[in-house]
Amino acid sequence: TQMLRKSLQRGVVLSTGSFLVYEAHKLISGFAEVHASFKVEDVIEQADYLYGSGETEKLYRLLVQHKNSDDAELLWRLARSSRDLAQLGSTSAEEKKQLTYDSLEYAKKALEKNESNSAAHKWYGICLSDVGDYEGIKTKIGNAIIIKEHFQRAIELNPKDATTIHLIGIWCYSFAEMPWYQRKIAATLFATPPTSTFQEALRYFHMAEEADPNFYSKNLLFLGKTYLKLNNKKMALLWLSKAKEYPAQTEEDKQV
Repeated sequence: TQMLRKSLQRGVVLSTGSFLVYEAHKLISGFAEVHASFKVEDVIEQADYLYGSGETEKLYRLLVQHKNSDDAELLWRLARSSRDLAQLGSTSAEEKKQLTYDSLEYAKKALEKNESNSAAHKWYGICLSDVGDYEGIKTKIGNAIIIKEHFQRAIELNPKDATTIHLIGIWCYSFAEMPWYQRKIAATLFATPPTSTFQEALRYFHMAEEADPNFYSKNLLFLGKTYLKLNNKKMALLWLSKAKEYPAQTEEDKQV
């Protein structure tokens, strides 16, 4: 009532009709903006709860309703959720492929909406790598430098993100392990083909563990695998034992 009285006092100079239309528009617009901002925050809060609870399918159903959103935080979560659903054993091969391509589109859109979003860069890199599995080894290797650039940009924006540090470790491991025929493909695609070593991969896996100890079963697994590649069986056993004892909460943990 007080707000309306003040508005009426301000609007004396206006005609009655134009004043009422103007004020009604202002009030409705204000309420709409507040409602919209609360809605996005509420969806993100609910999404993070479902993600933490391992409710993969419920999370996807929640987020896919917002696939036309302009909010990068919602979109990268949808990219992650689509990928997680694709990873489930119960997902058919056809659905898996569709979800994999969808996840890349959502991550790409998240980046378009906010280039400074660390998670958007991370999930774009992950989803681009996944799509490569369907498009052949030439495309996968061809995308490798782009993928690494997005991971590095994600770390620049969020230096303590252990998952992205781990992913650069995986990138290094993959190139260190690359068989000769893939190296020949890489040589045709790049003037200077990307290379790496197991020592470099190990450094990133340890950096990830230092950033967030015991954060991810797969980081423990790859610490063990990398030590095996370096013929250090004692350290390999230490990390593989930790991976084996890791409490399995997700499908990926079970695979590890």
